[in-house]
Amino acid sequence: MLELAASAGEIDLKYLDESGFCLWSSNGYTYYPIGAQKRLEQTKRRGRRLSILGLLQPCISFSYGLVIVRFSSESYIKIMENEAQQAELEMKSTGRIRVIIQDNGPIHKSLDVQQKWPQWESQGLYIFFLPEYCSEMNKIEREWQQLKNHELVGKMFEDELDLAYAVIDGIEARGERGDYTTNRFKFSSRSRS
Repeated sequence: MLELAASAGEIDLKYLDESGFCLWSSNGYTYYPIGAQKRLEQTKRRGRRLSILGLLQPCISFSYGLVIVRFSSESYIKIMENEAQQAELEMKSTGRIRVIIQDNGPIHKSLDVQQKWPQWESQGLYIFFLPEYCSEMNKIEREWQQLKNHELVGKMFEDELDLAYAVIDGIEARGERGDYTTNRFKFSSRSRS
């Protein structure tokens, strides 16, 4: 029903999810000369996880934020506040609301986040929670799979900065091939995100 409303131009529909990357990516499936084994040189340390929170509006846009280790409710709220501001402008100019489909992750339902829901709804931003264990219903999952299996597969990175640049480059490349815009949400350097 939401997808039909979005395709008819009645609402803006986005899919939100988090994923993560490490310095050692999987080597994936490949052909190699007979008798030879595919080998990747690993870095000296595995490094910390690079987490990404993305918002996919299929065929239109992909917005995301990056943090080391994991997202907090505070960083999730910052991204959603930005979405709410955009939704408010959209609602005023076109009358359309924005709906974000997401899973039931703890940061999506924290007390601080729940207190923001009425404000976001007044700005034209509504949250739709997927049923538990139904990640396949979230279209952004395919974006993570493509990013990991095609843009980063078989690569090793010296540090988290190199990994972050590779993720950014991978997202930009996918946006160019898919003819949709990409936008990185930048947290302030004082943020504890």
